[in-house]
Amino acid sequence: QVQLVESGGGLAQAGGSLRLSCAASGSIFSIDAMGWYRQAPGKQRELVAVTTDSGSTNYDDAVKGRFTISRDNAKNTVYLQMNALKPEDTAVYYCNAAIWLRSLSRSVYWGQGTQVTVSS
Repeated sequence: QVQLVESGGGLAQAGGSLRLSCAASGSIFSIDAMGWYRQAPGKQRELVAVTTDSGSTNYDDAVKGRFTISRDNAKNTVYLQMNALKPEDTAVYYCNAAIWLRSLSRSVYWGQGTQVTVSS
């Protein structure tokens, strides 16, 4: 089995920063893409940022220039550095990873979510 455990959410003021972490553990052979999604109240879950195993990245236009996604392959961990936060960034943030297991099956896993609240 695989678990994704997130940390780093919380309360920040507009213009402030937070850093999210997500560590994958379990019977992992390798990890393809890792990413962050968010879901605000009454809205659908949306992609925030994604990074591939080769290090390429992609961002939603709403966070470009403010958020940075990175990963530490040795630790099976992905990070999301969030700067210049805005009240509209308030949401539950979910980690997502496409993982090859040691059984050589591939599945997509989700973290439990971490709340980010930005006050104006």
